[in-house]
Formats: sequence, C-alpha cells, structure tokens
Amino acid sequence: MPNTNSLPALIHYNPTTYAPHELLERSSSFYRWLNERRTCRDFSDEPIDPAVIEQIVLTAGTAPSGAHKQPWHFCLVSNPQLKREIRLAAEAEEYESYTNRMSKEWLEDLAPIGTNWEKPFLEIAPYLIVVFRQPYVVQADGSKRQNYYVQESCGIACGLLLAAIHHAGLIALTHTPSPMNFLATLLKRPENEKPYLLIPVGYPTKDGRVPNLARKPLDAIATWYR
Repeated sequence: MPNTNSLPALIHYNPTTYAPHELLERSSSFYRWLNERRTCRDFSDEPIDPAVIEQIVLTAGTAPSGAHKQPWHFCLVSNPQLKREIRLAAEAEEYESYTNRMSKEWLEDLAPIGTNWEKPFLEIAPYLIVVFRQPYVVQADGSKRQNYYVQESCGIACGLLLAAIHHAGLIALTHTPSPMNFLATLLKRPENEKPYLLIPVGYPTKDGRVPNLARKPLDAIATWYR
C-alpha cells in the first residue's frame, strides 16, 4: 500500500473562470496573438533586464510534469566569453551536420528557410537559455530516483517558455545543434542533466526578417469525433 503520509495535502482550487459568451472571444484573441509569434534569427544586442528572463523561466516552471518531478533545469547565459564558446562549439557540430550528417531531403527542406551552419545569433542575443532534462535525481545519500515522462514534461515547459518570451515582446529561436553534449561540458552540469534545447532570447533588429511561412489550418491538424 502507498505511504499516505508522503502524499501532498490537497488544497481547494478556485481558478478564474469566464462566462460562456466570453470563452470564444478569449480563446480567439489568444490564438490571434500567439499566431504572431515567429522564429527569428536577426537578434539585436540591446540589453534586457535579467529580472525579465527570470520571470519568463518561472512561467516555464509552471508546466505540468510526470509525478510533479519538474525534471528540468534552465541555465541562463549572458557572459560574452561563454556565449562565444557555445557558438564555436555549436558551429563545429552544425558544420559537420550540414556537410556530412544531413540527408539530401533534409537539406532540401531547410533550403527555403535559408539556414546554414553559421550561428552568429548565439553571440549577439543578450541571453541564451539552455534547457536541460533530468532523467533522474541524485538524492542526499547518493542514490538515484527516476523521473517520469521527462521528454514530454520538458517539451511542455519549453512551449510555455516560448509563449512567455512572446508575451514579453521578445523573440526566440529553438536551436538544437546535434549532438549537444558540449553544452553540459561548457556549463559544467551534473551527470543527471542532459541538454534538451538551446534558446537565444532578445529583441529583433529593426530590419529583422523571418520566412513568409503559413501554418497548417485546423482541418489539417485536428479531427473531430462528435
């Protein structure tokens, strides 16, 4: 039988609710606002109050997680030298990927977006948020305790992170130079943390551009079963 003494106490939950006639407008306006979000590579080096980044990360930390293990850690990098080292290591992996690892089909799919192995935004953006996943935790006695649904939990947290960045009026880029083990080395992370996502955050340049892409319509991403 489970040890009920270790279970968290249940508290009353009374979230904000809205009248039925408000629901469609609220959900529609939120969609229109979030649909303005774009991945952008043209970052300004304009400084940002670090407290803003901290609030954004706190928002990401509200994500649900398996057994409430919260299996994530966010490294916030603003040190210029460390950003330089991350860029050089990322570009080394990206160069290898673009020249030897990626399939012809993959490169063809990337061509309209205009990406290549060079990643100057890793130095220009005032902040890099490096997300690590934690497959397990190390307890005080040195033993390991498993986390659950780690990939899914971190994915949800990163989704909230991107929404919070957009809400703050900033831009972000989801970057996954593969393999990413160099991030754990450069940031001196413990063995139970594995790199998950590298996200530059900042303002766009005044002449910043993004690809003119269209998102799939509802009938292409959802099926009703009435």
